[in-house]
Amino acid sequence: MAQKPKTQYVCSECGATSPKWAGQCGECGAWNSLTEQALPVAALRRGGQYAGAEGARRLGEVKLEKTPRQATGLDELDRVLGGGLVPGSVILLGGDPGIGKSTLLLQTLVALQPTLPGLYVTGEESLDQVALRAQRLGLAAFDLQLLAETSVERIIQQAEALLPKVMVVDSIQTLFSENLTAAPGSVSQVREAAALLTRLAKQRGICVFLIGHVTKEGAIAGPRLLEHIVDTVLYFEGEAGSRYRVIRAVKNRFGAANELGVFAMTEHGLKPVSNPSAIFLSRHEEPVPGSVIMVTREGSRPLLVEVQALVAESPFGQPRRVTLGLEQNRLAMLLAVMHRHAGVAMFDQDVFINVVGGVKISETAADLPLLCAALSSLRNRPLPADTVIFGEVGLAGELRPVPHGLERLREAAKHGFKRAIVPKANLQGHPPKDMELHGVTRLTEALGLL
Repeated sequence: MAQKPKTQYVCSECGATSPKWAGQCGECGAWNSLTEQALPVAALRRGGQYAGAEGARRLGEVKLEKTPRQATGLDELDRVLGGGLVPGSVILLGGDPGIGKSTLLLQTLVALQPTLPGLYVTGEESLDQVALRAQRLGLAAFDLQLLAETSVERIIQQAEALLPKVMVVDSIQTLFSENLTAAPGSVSQVREAAALLTRLAKQRGICVFLIGHVTKEGAIAGPRLLEHIVDTVLYFEGEAGSRYRVIRAVKNRFGAANELGVFAMTEHGLKPVSNPSAIFLSRHEEPVPGSVIMVTREGSRPLLVEVQALVAESPFGQPRRVTLGLEQNRLAMLLAVMHRHAGVAMFDQDVFINVVGGVKISETAADLPLLCAALSSLRNRPLPADTVIFGEVGLAGELRPVPHGLERLREAAKHGFKRAIVPKANLQGHPPKDMELHGVTRLTEALGLL
């Protein structure tokens, strides 16, 4: 006779357990923090190995083997994954509704079907809807296995019978475990479903893609534990109305984090963009004030992007500071540095900063381009179109070097830029000889060159 599964309730704040649900935790006093969790039965405890052999071993005794990778057929996706798919890996892909998550993974399964058999599990759509999407995209893969199911136990049962090499689950928030009474999408259900699918991936060597919903703030919905369980976390981003999509790796156990892949949405699905710098640069007929070209770095790839600034007299008592693609608090700090060390005051001006193409820049190399663009807009004087600028600005008005400066300069030279204003320390080594390079140490020097 099968043993009846048991459950307990765990506080998400302090970790205390309770045999029944209550509105308030009896240990820490937190409200609505108790979530349901399944207790493992004896059968699961005996076979709960995720991967590897039992027992401790010395580090020198571990035999390192080259991790086999399988190309997906989409170069930009392979770049983000670190070179391709790894057997037994679990990949979480999150993004806004309608951005193309299901389209991308359906294309990937179809491209891999001749070499790696796949299984597409849908919990949100019917099989007819999936087939219609494949027909609309012109995908011909009649041997691809489709499954419409939301019970994680039945999904694992089907996967054990079919033994696919790649499996897509759309989406993790629609799955439920029969051992829990909570509704699908709750913290306990998402955690249990992810743990069971991860165990399946490690034991059978199946590469599992999990599609995840996102909140209003853009973070993946559900417990943060979900991102800790999986091997790779990818975010699918894109501006509303734009045909370009960006995949960003924020965690990757098999490759570099912060890697970036760019796709273009077409009538036949998502197509990789091999030269993304070209789409992030606006081709003005003549130089315009407030526009600066900088070289940012996403993962292992340097990208040329355009930083635009608009400075206008504020009609209100408190001027506005608005940024799109950059950190807003850093803008206020940099304007204070320019006022203190360069004598340029904008305390009565509205300052709007935008990064063309919807790219989000989190590194400090955008400090100097941001200030140069703001000054150009304030003075209504355009900068030379063949000039590229990057560098970090300190609170004392000094310019600090940024990582991989020479690679950024080579990328700019490859796109035809003839002049560069960068921190002096970034010119060490062998910079491009066909560029007019200006190495500066202070903010006033950089602004003087403009």
